[in-house]
Parts: sequence; C-alpha cells; structure tokens
Amino acid sequence: MYIPNFPTPTQRVVEYEKLGYGMFLHYGLYSELGRGEWVYHMEKQDMKEYEKLAENFTAKDFDAEKIVLAAKSVGCKYVNLTTRHHDGFALYDTKGMSTFDSLHAPKCGRDLVKEFVDACHKHDVVPFLYHTTIDWHEKSFYDDFDNEYLEYLRKSVEILCTNYGKIGGFFFDGNWWHPKKDWKLDELYGTIRKYQPDAIIINNTGLNNLGRAIHPEIDAVTFEQNGVREPIDRDGRPFYFAGETCMTLNTHWGIAHKDFNYKSPADVIRTLAGCRAAGVNYLLNLSPTADGALPEFQLATLGVVKDWIDIHSEIVYDCEPLYYPRNPKTCANCSVVINRDGKSIYFIMFDNNKIGDSNVTVGGLYSGVVGFSNVQFDIEKIEWMDSGEELKFYQPGDNTLMIDFTGQPYGTDMCVRVAKAILK
Repeated sequence: MYIPNFPTPTQRVVEYEKLGYGMFLHYGLYSELGRGEWVYHMEKQDMKEYEKLAENFTAKDFDAEKIVLAAKSVGCKYVNLTTRHHDGFALYDTKGMSTFDSLHAPKCGRDLVKEFVDACHKHDVVPFLYHTTIDWHEKSFYDDFDNEYLEYLRKSVEILCTNYGKIGGFFFDGNWWHPKKDWKLDELYGTIRKYQPDAIIINNTGLNNLGRAIHPEIDAVTFEQNGVREPIDRDGRPFYFAGETCMTLNTHWGIAHKDFNYKSPADVIRTLAGCRAAGVNYLLNLSPTADGALPEFQLATLGVVKDWIDIHSEIVYDCEPLYYPRNPKTCANCSVVINRDGKSIYFIMFDNNKIGDSNVTVGGLYSGVVGFSNVQFDIEKIEWMDSGEELKFYQPGDNTLMIDFTGQPYGTDMCVRVAKAILK
C-alpha cells in the first residue's frame, strides 16, 4: 500500500478535521439591502450614505441560542460567524477603536459576537470567527495601510482573542486585495498564538488560489466555491495543513432576495461526501435576514441533508482518506476512507444505479463488480450502510479486492451510497 510522507499534524488540526461539517453565517449591514455582501462595493455606494444603514440595524431576530441549536440539529459541529466583513461594520464591541459596530447601532446596542460565542459554549458547538483583512470603512486602510491599518487589524483580532473565552478558530479573508503587500502575518498570527494557542488559523486565499498555504501558521487551506474529492497532496511539505471547502447555498454569501439559484439537498450531499472522501471539511453558508433570522428554506435544505448524515455519520466525522493508487477506469466514481480507529473502511459510491422498471426508474450509472488494488486488509464483510444488505466480495490474495456493488432498490435514491467493510 502507498504510504504518503506527510508531516505530523498538530492536535488542534486533528480535532478540527474531526469536526467535518460546519455552518457559515454572513450577517451585517449589507443584509438590510438584500443584494449580497459586496453591495457597497459593487454599486459604488457613498460610505456616508451606507453608514446610515446602522441607524435601522436591529438584529431583533438574531437569537444566538436558536441559531446555534439549529446548526447543531442539522449536524454541524462548528459555526463560523462574520464578526466584521469588508464594509467595516463589526458585530462586536470594538472597545473604542470605532463606533461602526452593533454596540453603537442605536436600535441594536448589543455585542452579537459575545451572544454567539456564549451560545456555542453552552451547547457544545465550536465557535469560529470570520474577520475581514480589508476594510472599506476604515480611513487608515487607504491612508496608511502598512502601519496604522495593519495595527488596527491586529488590535481588532486581539479584542476577539481576549474577550470571548475559548475560540475554535479564526477565518481571515481579504489578503488577495493587496497580493504584493506585506500583511505582517507574523504579528497577526502571533497575537492569536499568544492568546488562543489552540485556535485554528485559516486565511482564505480566494477563488483563484485554491488550496494554497500562505504562511507556516496556517492550519487549513481553503477551496472557496469548489467541491473536492481528491485528498490534498501533502507529500514532502514542511508542515501539515488541513483543508476546508466553503460554499454558498445559492450564489451569494449575504442574503440576496433575487437569488433563486439554490442548491438542492442532493447537491449538498454530494459535495459533503466528496469533501469527506478527500479529508476536507465542508463549511456551508447560510444568509440570515436583515433582522438576523435564519431563512426557513435554507434550514429545511440542511434538514434533509441531516437525514442522510444520520445514516452515514461515521464517514462525516470519524474517517480520513485511505491513500492508495486507484485505477481510474474501474473506480473513478468511488472513493475510499478509513475509520480513525482502523477497524473499518468505507467505499463511497457517487452514482450507484437503481433497480426497477425502465418506465419509472431513472438515474444512476454504476453497479456490478469493481476492482481495487493494493488493499492490504483482511475483510470480514461488506454491507450497504443505508440497507444493511451484504455485498459479495473476493480477495484473491494479491492485495486485490473485488466488490459486487448492487443497485439501489426502487423507492430509494441515496444520492451517494456508502458500503462499510468490517476488517478482521
């Protein structure tokens, strides 16, 4: 069996990879306009006019406990909240650094980050904090980026590190705005390591730099709007990093009332299964309304996905990729993962066909015997996780495994089927 030469992951990265599935929340002033999170920049709005949105920012339906419980109910082990997005409006007490925050919004007057983190701690959900590294509202971003602004950014993160208890991770976004600038990441990340040594550090490299690690303190690389199925190539790398796919449920991060292009539960299931087959976490975004409520349709979509997770929770939270050379002709549509306890392996079939009359049965391409090479395990039995049906298999003794994957019976369409092999 092929054994990659990987660096040893830190314990915080191991624990992060076990989280598997998280919820992203993009909420801020832009939510009032309902035209996406970049509305200020895209529409070339005047900042003085944009600031007036804070006068009517209420967050009256932002119930942190309700949000966290909803995330937990649909299988998310962690939640990532936008503490400040590119428009510069913060959802936390900026401790006098600015008045452009939820605490100073006259109809809100609340530290929403504190409410969120407290609810996460109460209900055993890991809080992650998104923070922009660019700020269209902050004067020093334009006048003295290299010194005053970067210190403003560092102090903003220090506030988050020191006032909210244990934080699971920090997700930064925006370095792609000034790709040639020195962002003084040693100082920024050093602040996190000083106050939150176990926090995961992620810096989103944007749509054009998928999977790129930009600093040795980075714990996870991002794949924005990009589903992955193949494990990250870490051979010979100087340090181990995890991976995370972050995706929207439609085509905007902030709520957009005229965006009807929603993913189906099947889309989400396929992406989730692909991410976990690759050992990559899946962070799926929901867009709270102007008042801070989670849209019912978005939650309902995740509720359907949760029914699939309930059957396959082992591959979502407890497994890692099984690395071996695969024959693309025989198993291009099947990924293999192994339980972290080493007692079972799982075959993730992405397009298993269905059994039934051709007049009513559609979809699915693959069934029948599939061969795997270099599988150095003695297998006791293999069965579909959704039905318990045992599958015929054959191990001829040359590290080859042959499995007869049966089709799905009429009345079933799992989108992604998983067969579990119990090892001797």
